[in-house]
Amino acid sequence: MGVLIFRILSKFKYPCLWRIKLGYNKYSNIKDEVYGIKFDSRRESRRYLELLAHERIGEIQDLELQPVYEFRINGKLMFKYIADFRYKSNIDGLVHIEDVKGVRTPVFNQKKKIIEANYGIKIELI
Repeated sequence: MGVLIFRILSKFKYPCLWRIKLGYNKYSNIKDEVYGIKFDSRRESRRYLELLAHERIGEIQDLELQPVYEFRINGKLMFKYIADFRYKSNIDGLVHIEDVKGVRTPVFNQKKKIIEANYGIKIELI
């Protein structure tokens, strides 16, 4: 039994990485789990692994998952925008906000423009 499990795990690109298929959503992307963290797509989980590698070699720091930006008018919450990643680059010294998107919906485009204007930030699409 143990040998069979070892052979199965040794075929993965990252042997220490446990991936669990969590199902599909309306955009046909497969939910993924890496190191116990659930992601909405495999693309997003792969980007997380890339950013972890950059953090480990010192190119970025303060990697944050799911940072929340709120848009309020007269103190009333209109909506929340949740990006995928936020980190500070040690190369250019800037804070980067990333969103991994497969499908850009009209609602997303509107929220992105409003949040960028309100916070004075640039959201990078991956």
